[in-house]
Amino acid sequence: MLHGLPETLQLNTLQDPAVISTLADIAMILVGVAVLVVSVALVLLALRVNATLKSLSQNLGPVSDRARSISDNVEFITQALRTDVERLNTSVKALNDRLHQASGHMEQRIEEFNALMEVIQGEAEGAFIKTAAAVRGMRKGAQKLSKAARMKTQRTETSDQEADAKDSDSESLQ
Repeated sequence: MLHGLPETLQLNTLQDPAVISTLADIAMILVGVAVLVVSVALVLLALRVNATLKSLSQNLGPVSDRARSISDNVEFITQALRTDVERLNTSVKALNDRLHQASGHMEQRIEEFNALMEVIQGEAEGAFIKTAAAVRGMRKGAQKLSKAARMKTQRTETSDQEADAKDSDSESLQ
């Protein structure tokens, strides 16, 4: 602003207290106006932000209600799954207990069956041995009877031959 004035005039003007006071007053007014303009702009901006937030809260109301509904659904599903898993766990434990019990009964039955098979095998072996002994005895007896019958037949034949010989001798003597 003072560029077009000669240098001496510029120094004299800047050294004058009235000019400096006037310039300071003008600067203060400009700063005040700037602060006022910035304040008005900030108030307008705050009002717009407030309106935007109200609009957003109105728009987010259904979204937050929907999010709350989704959260409730997820909580219900989680509880249902937890209940089902607990039931499944209880069923698996019960089935496991039954399997152990059935396994114990099966082992007991197998031991009883093995004992029965040992008794049956012992009886069968005894019966087989007795039958084999009886058959052997019958065979030996049949052999002895057969031998005795042959001997008797031989004796009878020998007796018959002797008798025939005696008869022939007696006939010849006659």
